[in-house]
Amino acid sequence: MEQETQLLKSLGFPDLRFHSAFNHFDFTRPGRRILVIGPMGSGKTEYSARVWRDSQVAQRKTGSVREMTSASGADRRKVFFIRSILDKERFPDYPSDALPYRNGYERCGQYTADIRDSFELEAVMARHPEVGTWIIDEAAFYEERLAYVVENDSRRRGTVFIFPSLILNFRREIFNATARLLLETATDIFPLSAYCEQEECLQDSLNTYRYYLVDGRECPALYFDPLIIVGGDKEKVDPREPNYCTRCDVHHYLPAKEYTYLILKPLGEQAAAGDPQPLRTELELIRSDIERSRLYLFMSERYLDGGKPQPIMMNALKVPCIAEKALSFLYAEQNLVSRQQVLELVDTLALDREYLEKRLRDNGRVL
Repeated sequence: MEQETQLLKSLGFPDLRFHSAFNHFDFTRPGRRILVIGPMGSGKTEYSARVWRDSQVAQRKTGSVREMTSASGADRRKVFFIRSILDKERFPDYPSDALPYRNGYERCGQYTADIRDSFELEAVMARHPEVGTWIIDEAAFYEERLAYVVENDSRRRGTVFIFPSLILNFRREIFNATARLLLETATDIFPLSAYCEQEECLQDSLNTYRYYLVDGRECPALYFDPLIIVGGDKEKVDPREPNYCTRCDVHHYLPAKEYTYLILKPLGEQAAAGDPQPLRTELELIRSDIERSRLYLFMSERYLDGGKPQPIMMNALKVPCIAEKALSFLYAEQNLVSRQQVLELVDTLALDREYLEKRLRDNGRVL
């Protein structure tokens, strides 16, 4: 960058702060594991599409270029796009071989596949030993083993892996154990940001915000909302289905985090110890008389009666299936209530079993 700056100054550019432009992808460097991180809409997959376009140009080069970009039979100019089989519904209008992003797509032909886990990734890699660069979309959605599968192959054959992925979830926490391992094993990180999508704000944001629409009102997702909900690129007016955008720290609303750990999780621990009645009582109140629940009392005291009222936080209680979400959190994420306890609570409280089963499937659990 210093050399570029000196060149521009020699050409008569004023003494300003120069920034690096987006460089064409360097296919000569082996063994890289590149994390491209940022909120939804920040351009993570579009970054990958640029790499794909660069690869098409690079493959037309001849002479010694192949030696510069190859090792162990894998040419890093050959790029393969991998996405989760759960993510196929996000872009239903695009071709099946598309590398899709919000403003378009690139067609990858035979060099694209939908997989469920790291074992299927290994199978695809075994069928395409000539490929030297792998783009794995939303890699944090896979199990932890994937991080070491790609690290081993990268070290052994010099292959390059690019991970356009959410690292922070809607709770502004490391997404999961896979995301943490990807951070630990990465060689390069490209952080991308986006404008805050609150209508009166123009701040930079790294946060993905989840909310629901109820009668046209923005309703922030509660902290114990299910961690993974498949789908989410299109606006949804169904109050059971979330919407996503990017928000700055000020406009990223996350109600009931304190309630989750002060009240909800201890109730789950009591149930795990053999006393499910306090949890049953709280879930019953949330389902049928929410203003008497400990959740409502806690939130009204914190967000309405405090020194800086935040009434938008209370909108979170307008969303349906809150009791189901609380139960999913205790079962799928905290492993506190048993499957049998879940089934008994669903029956005795007349909870929405279809909704609960769908969310549990999204998070890799079944009833």
